[in-house]
Amino acid sequence: MARQVLTDRFGRTVNYVRLSVTDRCDFRCVYCMAEDMTFLPRPQVLTLEEIARVARTFMTLGTEKVRLTGGEPLVRRNILELVREIGGYGLRDFAMTTNGSQLSTMAEPLRRAGLHRLNISLDSLDAARFRQITRTGDLSRVLEGIDAARQAGFRRIRLNSVIMKGRNDDEIPELIEFARRKQVDITFIEEMPLGEIQEHDRGLSLCTSDEVRAIIQRHHDLIPATEDSGGPARYYRMPDSHIRVGFISPHSHNFCASCNRVRVTVEGRLLLCLGNEHSVDLRPVLREHAEDDDRLRQAIIDAMDLKPERHHFSSRGEVQILRFMNMTGG
Repeated sequence: MARQVLTDRFGRTVNYVRLSVTDRCDFRCVYCMAEDMTFLPRPQVLTLEEIARVARTFMTLGTEKVRLTGGEPLVRRNILELVREIGGYGLRDFAMTTNGSQLSTMAEPLRRAGLHRLNISLDSLDAARFRQITRTGDLSRVLEGIDAARQAGFRRIRLNSVIMKGRNDDEIPELIEFARRKQVDITFIEEMPLGEIQEHDRGLSLCTSDEVRAIIQRHHDLIPATEDSGGPARYYRMPDSHIRVGFISPHSHNFCASCNRVRVTVEGRLLLCLGNEHSVDLRPVLREHAEDDDRLRQAIIDAMDLKPERHHFSSRGEVQILRFMNMTGG
């Protein structure tokens, strides 16, 4: 029997789900969360078995790509058990977004457990600045983690850099050269207006993808890549390197028309759009119908009618979504 395909009201096929495994993190990045965070109590958090069940159910609805997110996924206890379980489902693409702090010891076990790809956050190559942006992060540990990931033999590794004016925009050329040396992809991300922060003014710090691209083009030619990444990044290549340079532009060039993804938070809320509050709570379905996957499937199918046509992020810096990125799932 052919698997059902998830389609929203606008004819977009949804075949990519991002599953948050925790809202906790060992960093406190200034664009992601407040310095003093209150995290979810354990009863509100989905178990690893519940997260795996969500992944399996999405697969029966045509999902081809799963990404594990957080918070920081690698601080979740027994995360390797979940990776091993989902890694055995035969997904076309199975990835994780991480801050890299645990990769020096976890990269090889993750690869053996079936993870295909890694996205590693790296916003600065200056140790003091890295600490300022992450509030608690140790750059040397992350760099060791990147090397361990390269040695582990993942299908692809990508660095993610959130660029902020006056904070790290002067490091764009250095980040490009680092990615070229390490032979890993790199994507530059416009800061997203999620959660109320006091640390800086988002309206003043926004550095658009066009501005980043112009800086890179002072040093390297950028040629649009022909392949479709299956995600929000738009990729370019350089004539003298195999790596890809990506741009995620929720403000300046939104990717809504081709949006193929949804998110499930660690408390079980199915988010239909990063930039809107449209959502469905799957946790009661998971717990009140523990043996009935059909109820869960139908809840997911019905939720597609709530997926909006697009988000409306503003570049003026005002808060539009109250939940922080660690609550959303990266």
